[in-house]
Amino acid sequence: MFSLACATAAWPYQSEHPLTGRRIAPVMGASGADWLERGERESEEHPDQALEAVGIKPGIAAADVGAGTGYITLRLARRVGPSGKVYANDIQPEMLRMLRQNAARAGLKNIETVLGTESDPKLPFGALDLILLVDVYHEFSQPQKMLEKMRDDLKPNGRLVLLEYRKEDPRIPIRPEHKMSVAEVKTELEAEGFHLDQVLEVLPRQHILILTKAAVQ
Repeated sequence: MFSLACATAAWPYQSEHPLTGRRIAPVMGASGADWLERGERESEEHPDQALEAVGIKPGIAAADVGAGTGYITLRLARRVGPSGKVYANDIQPEMLRMLRQNAARAGLKNIETVLGTESDPKLPFGALDLILLVDVYHEFSQPQKMLEKMRDDLKPNGRLVLLEYRKEDPRIPIRPEHKMSVAEVKTELEAEGFHLDQVLEVLPRQHILILTKAAVQ
């Protein structure tokens, strides 16, 4: 059982996570936006298969944290449909500007961009059915604070979903600091009031890690 009194409440910027010793990766700047939209991403990550595996229902309220240019956001918005809503969060205004352009070109009107900070995603409190982090969590410089906020932003039965490149597989050609193991995710997130509910291994290179809010003691 999780006690809020045990949560790590106020951590400064960190270069590594205090529980696992994992090196925190630097955030990709807007100058790397082309990499987010690279043609190979479809075959490397199977984004539509990932969303299908997660199970996105029409009409839900979802957030794409670290949305970048909207590669996942647009797919998510199509799945939640016009009766649903997607909050597209990033800490870089230029990324959000490009995302709005991409959404406008796609004719999607159910996306709201949100400029967050490194310690607060600025999402609506208690309003979200799903928060999605695609290759993002490992870049959080203040992961404990972000998890505390996101836990508050989820509905009681809401889900936090991480996609992370598998650190357990050395053949995956991604720098080690941009990968995570299942054990690291379990240790770091369960310390902040989440429960690792499912691990889906249906993608070529990434774990799909589905977490729910742990019971408060």
